[in-house]
Amino acid sequence: MFKRTFALLIAVIILATSFAFQSVQAQGQNTNDATKARIKVDSLGTNARVDVKLLDGTKLKGYLGAKDQDGFTVTDSKTGANSVVRYAEVADVKKAGGGVSTKTWIIIGSGIAAAAVTWVIVKPVLCDGGAQTRGPC
Repeated sequence: MFKRTFALLIAVIILATSFAFQSVQAQGQNTNDATKARIKVDSLGTNARVDVKLLDGTKLKGYLGAKDQDGFTVTDSKTGANSVVRYAEVADVKKAGGGVSTKTWIIIGSGIAAAAVTWVIVKPVLCDGGAQTRGPC
């Protein structure tokens, strides 16, 4: 009887702690997203064009306005309306019209570096030490 009661008690404790850890983890996720949004907004200057996606699926486009401890203001570029956004409501913040991404610049730079290294290696082979006067020499 004691073993059965003890086993049931252990099972209930394990089940209860698993639910408690899930709720704590979900709260940490929201805090983490808010921190990421705050860092991104702080890295952008005032009057920067931004695209903001909120947790409820709403998308805001406009210019970054005033920033404070709890949130920031997005001014719609078409209507001029101000929207106050709390960091906890933000799913994603992007700089609008960022042009070419960092990844693309890295790929372009790698291609140029590869071409330069190839030229340095292939040219001496083709030119035979400067003896030829035609071709790429």
